Amino acid sequence: MNIEEAENRIHFLSQELNNHNYKYYVLSEPLISDYQFDILLKELQELENRFPQFLSDSSPTKRVGGDITENFKKVKHKYPMLSLSNTYSKQEIIDFETRIKKLADGDLEYVCELKYDGVAIGIKYINGILHNCVTRGDGDQGEEITANIKTIRSIPLQLRGSDFPREFEVRGEIFLPLAQFQKLNEERLADGEEPYMNPRNTASGSVKLQDSNAVAKRGLDFYLYGMYGANLPFQKHFENVIKAGEWGFKIPDRKMNMIKICHSIEEIMAFIDYWAEKRNALPFDTDGIVIKVNDYRQQEELGFTAKSPRWAVSYKFKTEQAITVLEKITYQVGRTGAITPVANLTPVLLAGTTVKRASLHNADQIEKLDVREGDVVFVEKGGEIIPKIVGVDFSQRKLNLSPNRYITNCPECGTELVRAEGEAQHYCPNQFGCPPQIKGRIEHFVSRKAMNIDGLGAETIDLLVEKKIIKNISDIYFIQKQEILSLERMAEKSTQNLLKGVVDSKTIPFERVLFAIGIRHVGETVAKKLAKKFKNIESLKKATLDELVNTDEIGEKIAQSIQAFFANEDNHLIIDRLAVAGLNFAVVENSEQPVSDKLKGFTFVVSGVFQIFSRDELKKAIEDNGGKPVSAVSAKTNYLIAGENMGPAKLEKAQSLGVKIITEKEFSEMIKIESV
Repeated sequence: MNIEEAENRIHFLSQELNNHNYKYYVLSEPLISDYQFDILLKELQELENRFPQFLSDSSPTKRVGGDITENFKKVKHKYPMLSLSNTYSKQEIIDFETRIKKLADGDLEYVCELKYDGVAIGIKYINGILHNCVTRGDGDQGEEITANIKTIRSIPLQLRGSDFPREFEVRGEIFLPLAQFQKLNEERLADGEEPYMNPRNTASGSVKLQDSNAVAKRGLDFYLYGMYGANLPFQKHFENVIKAGEWGFKIPDRKMNMIKICHSIEEIMAFIDYWAEKRNALPFDTDGIVIKVNDYRQQEELGFTAKSPRWAVSYKFKTEQAITVLEKITYQVGRTGAITPVANLTPVLLAGTTVKRASLHNADQIEKLDVREGDVVFVEKGGEIIPKIVGVDFSQRKLNLSPNRYITNCPECGTELVRAEGEAQHYCPNQFGCPPQIKGRIEHFVSRKAMNIDGLGAETIDLLVEKKIIKNISDIYFIQKQEILSLERMAEKSTQNLLKGVVDSKTIPFERVLFAIGIRHVGETVAKKLAKKFKNIESLKKATLDELVNTDEIGEKIAQSIQAFFANEDNHLIIDRLAVAGLNFAVVENSEQPVSDKLKGFTFVVSGVFQIFSRDELKKAIEDNGGKPVSAVSAKTNYLIAGENMGPAKLEKAQSLGVKIITEKEFSEMIKIESV
């Protein structure tokens, strides 16, 4: 066979095998036997070995795996990969619709789909070829696991047709079919190994295996649930999903009622009720229904919170319940001093995992449930993740069980507990002397979303605190090499890695440092808002209650907590030491951005489609120049920036309230940004 013949044969075999993959794994309509498929695949592999110049990244031979990946590199998502807010009742779906109707113009159309119980993945395609595959991660960035995902046969390596965008991304769920899960467990039992607990965890572990050949043998599957890009064929989610099916993706089956357009709460609930009854007949696990606004313009108008899109919500099916015995109530101390009562249970299998402990939340919850040690209790998984006690089987209560008496002193340091007025939890006020609080604050400080210091795990922190090498978070930056080497299991290399992690953390921006120092009620989002408003730690220290409350998303409770933190002299000393160590306690402004205060005090609503800017660029320009972009028109709105096809309701409301309506060119003139 000459080179030209080889190239033609490789091209023919690749097309044939890709087509058979599509027919078998996406359409479930096989045209040839597995044996015939394997013969063609073997021929292609042999030709590619002989003529490697014709080997393509989209070759069907990539399905069999073989790549070894020791470390998965981090990749930033072009489009945030956020999780969905959960609902559990019809009323919560009504509340969801009520919220979005206040923000979105026009009639609302919804798409209902199954919520697959697996692992979310983002897959980028360029010119119809699979480019990379990235896990959800923290929503902003994930890990690239392309070699492993290429082994999943229901994911196209090369798209069918030619009418796809040059570059776009699909989002979907990788899952383990129930039959394949059962087969894996039968093999493990035959080999004398423990069976896997559930398909979701097995799928999650499978996609992160270092050997893609092992991933290929797991039999993972995939369903597409979304598309992202600048030039998608349609302006509605449903139509794009259907189009994706034409390109070779496995999409929800309309004939099986796996995806449906709905126009009312009643239609949504009918879809939910149907699948609540039928879901057990599916060949894979599903734990709910996803409800999305169909129109992309309305999606963009609704926007996002820090954690989830406003235009979509998940309805979770009624959680599985288990019955067991509450053997003992113990109490945990968190990093902020919050006391959490914990129910220690007779182990019971629940939703695929063995549950031994469950949260009792606080004293009020214990009193409300009237739960006692020795009771037979009902256990659920809140959001099917965290076990909780939801009730007591009083018919099985023994006569000698005494009511629970909530502790009055810290179980770790003996300090008398306090409970602020209006708060549900008790707290240990001994924040600088209570070991779990000291360790907890340090663990929070070094965590990935905070200072991200590698090498400082929980065990190492325990040793450092117990040996009094570290007493608070500032001590981390003054620790000596010999002190670390003196610890058990800390060798030269691990010590160097830890010290390097400490040095590297000094580049972490102010907003994450602010989150890391552990002010009660100040999470990631609040820390970002505070950093943006006050710019540096000194301004934040001096902020009045009114100034704090007038910051976006800051209520009186958070404001009081911030003031209480800075009123403590020990906290001042810790921050001073961290500043001396070189941490960032001020926002570093990007000199490339056109920052001004020209729009200070003005509120803007952006609506419609624009020619010069994207909506996100408009909102950023508003913020860069001191203004405030908001979603809904109100009496406090100063300007409505109106684009093409904007919603009539926003326009009508703006006109009735006397809000000034401007074009994007007029906005450009306001901030003197060139419009070309």
